[in-house]
Amino acid sequence: MAQTLRDSPSLKARIAGLMYVLSVATAVFAEFFAPGRLGLLAVLIPVSCYCAVALLLYAIFKPVNKTLAFAALVLQIVALTFESFDWQPRRIGIGMLFHGLFCIVTGFLILKSIFLPRFLGILMMFAGLVWLIYLAPQLADRLAPYNTAAGLFGEALPMLWLLVMGINAGKWLQQAEAASDPHSPSIA
Repeated sequence: MAQTLRDSPSLKARIAGLMYVLSVATAVFAEFFAPGRLGLLAVLIPVSCYCAVALLLYAIFKPVNKTLAFAALVLQIVALTFESFDWQPRRIGIGMLFHGLFCIVTGFLILKSIFLPRFLGILMMFAGLVWLIYLAPQLADRLAPYNTAAGLFGEALPMLWLLVMGINAGKWLQQAEAASDPHSPSIA
């Protein structure tokens, strides 16, 4: 299994999609159906699942742009750290700032990839912009719950695509080979 996961970008994409679904589902369950009763598990499970998503996305998008893929990973780890501690000075969701930037960078990576449809990158970047609204708590409150629904929509569709459709492994391999060959012309 370890060999298969290491070698299969499509399997990594599907697992990333699954981990995303688990992250959102457990967070929603903890928030709406068992508030306060799950304690540390309510934070630990969704955060762990989303850490897996961030690591898998790094592996998937490394051939597109290693530096930006790493930046996205770091942004998401920082976002999850702030969200875990629920640190919101002056009601400003610092975690949402980093998560929004993660979505924008990930959307850009999708746009530059040749193995995923470009409209998924646009949706992910849109989600990132929506999450940045949380930097203005009064505006976010005014737009609620529509801003949250729009952000989830823009972020969930690319992740669900990964779960259901995966990626075009042949084109991923082509982009990975081009990235590793310094004499190869750029694909994207």
